Amino acid sequence: MTSRAADAPFPPHEARSIARAFLPPRFYGNRYDYYYTLTKLRTDPLYPGVLEALRGTTAPVLDLGCGLGLLLHALRLDGQSMPWHGVDIDADKIRRGRAIAERTGLAAGARFEVVDLAEGWPPHRGSVAILDVLQYLDAEAQGRLLDDTAAMLVPGAKLVIRSGLGDDTRRGRTTRITDRLAHLAGWMQEVPKRYPTRAELESRLGAAGLSLDFRPLYGNTPFNNWLIVGTRD
Repeated sequence: MTSRAADAPFPPHEARSIARAFLPPRFYGNRYDYYYTLTKLRTDPLYPGVLEALRGTTAPVLDLGCGLGLLLHALRLDGQSMPWHGVDIDADKIRRGRAIAERTGLAAGARFEVVDLAEGWPPHRGSVAILDVLQYLDAEAQGRLLDDTAAMLVPGAKLVIRSGLGDDTRRGRTTRITDRLAHLAGWMQEVPKRYPTRAELESRLGAAGLSLDFRPLYGNTPFNNWLIVGTRD
């Protein structure tokens, strides 16, 4: 069992260990993915929080909005070996993520797939991770996704959500502005549509039979990010 804090970013040596997988295969290659992942791992408590939530489970994980597959690398560093299926709308990130996983020996038990969550999601039985994704869906799609992913849980599995919550706090305003800038900069293909409120999540997932745990997961960042973990009693 690791002694890593679950509400703080990775320690520098662990962040570097994961980020090295995203170095280009040749010294003259583009290092954007390396510096992006290193910065995220050293500043954002997202992955330590998710790892703590999933630790002790063995069910396959469906990672909705997986990007380059950073959760896969974090899980393996943490000694979590459950099957992982990552989907994302960005075909180039999926291509790069798959190539990185193959190059670093993590392709076994891992699957990358291009999926537009506004159109649907693959069938799954196990745990589900929805990390910084809900805000890119409209209210109807959010509701369908929450209903369907709650139904995917098997005994012992977890629904793990990281999301900004819809409110008018300073953190909420900063989150909305930053997500729009990420879209303008080209890192995120989609512009944010709406942020769910805590009351909406409690009502929807509670009606689906899940018990929920909410806790802030913004660490030293200025964002209004929360970790929501759902389990079925």
